[in-house]
Amino acid sequence: MTQVSEAKKGNLTKEMRAVAEQEGVEEEFVLKRVAEGRIVIPVNRQRQGVQVCGIGAGLRTKVNANIGTSQDEACLEDERRKMQAATEAGADTLMDLSTSGNLREIRRTILAETHLPLGTVPIYQAAVEAAKNKKSIVEMKEEDIFKAIEQQAEEGVDFITLHCGITLETLARLKKEGRVADVVSRGGAFLIAWMIHNGKENPLYKNYDRVLSIAGKYDVTLSLGDGMRPGSIADATDRAQIQELIFLGELAKEARSANVQVIIEGPGHIPLNEVETNVLLEKKICQGAPFYVLGPLVTDVALGYDHIVAAIGGAVAAAAGADFLCYVTPSEHLRLPDVEDVKEGVIATRIAAHAADIAKGIKGARDWDLKISRKRKLREWNEQIALALHPERAKKYRRESNPKTSDVCTMCGEYCALKVVDEFFKT
Repeated sequence: MTQVSEAKKGNLTKEMRAVAEQEGVEEEFVLKRVAEGRIVIPVNRQRQGVQVCGIGAGLRTKVNANIGTSQDEACLEDERRKMQAATEAGADTLMDLSTSGNLREIRRTILAETHLPLGTVPIYQAAVEAAKNKKSIVEMKEEDIFKAIEQQAEEGVDFITLHCGITLETLARLKKEGRVADVVSRGGAFLIAWMIHNGKENPLYKNYDRVLSIAGKYDVTLSLGDGMRPGSIADATDRAQIQELIFLGELAKEARSANVQVIIEGPGHIPLNEVETNVLLEKKICQGAPFYVLGPLVTDVALGYDHIVAAIGGAVAAAAGADFLCYVTPSEHLRLPDVEDVKEGVIATRIAAHAADIAKGIKGARDWDLKISRKRKLREWNEQIALALHPERAKKYRRESNPKTSDVCTMCGEYCALKVVDEFFKT
């Protein structure tokens, strides 16, 4: 049984009912779109106590936060703090991208301590284990990759990124492109190196039926990765990227036929004027499958401020129909994010998601703004702050400003436009 198989039978699962209640939509709406593959609910059958989260058309835009170790920084306690920071800042899902330390211990700890749906990239584990056995990444066996997928699914991971759309054909097209930044997907790079060294087709593409079998067994949602995503706006929307997207569309169709939930991952670095085009392409080619975008980042020059760059791109993408935004932190391209970076990344991305939900007409989105605007007019500061997306910072600024009159702020004081007009309207 999977969410898709039940939806196709017309059976409402408890997860579908929960999504309908959370989003304020009809249960039949959720049922229909899960059956069509336009909404996914990433909940592994093995996992207990996970917070149900619907992702897709007609629902609130969701935000993912990446955490995980690196070779330079591999402290489980740090990742636990980041997990907590992301949760408190309002992330809807987490991904563990660890590449160093005891990967199973890290993953199991996160699974045990978070109620959020958790995603992973299983090829990281296969590559790291190959390296531990004093082998090169290109020496890992095909079976090692599938062993990692099965193990993580069995442990309860809710969604997994697999770069199934990288093929010998897309690789040949990439070589002809003459990209500025070539490949920036880590999982994609592992597979490409393996394919070139071994002269073989991508095992995840060649044995996609096996991928579907594992995903269906545990009802793990497939997040079909964009290994050819552009890492420079100069490379955006090129033939290699679009060729991979075409393959992903075909693979998404196969997944639906196998009753497996599927998300499509997207770019990446995209100039602002091409963001909407990329969303429309994905929705057309992949028959409305939920679109999960990293950013997009709309300029390459803002080192240290890429969370803002990504929020700009994310708002445009989500307003155009993207369903799921992966956060970007201020430390993107520079270092592993710390706790503060994680918090800033989640908040910036939540702002983008909410702005897009207003534009998309998502139920309840405008109501939130209307409530805070009414409190602002009345200069009811405590109520206004309580309604803020991130009350902690609003409260801090208000406390530090120390206005002379309690019902205004220090920007305008007694010349506050709202107060001046309010007094005259009362006469």
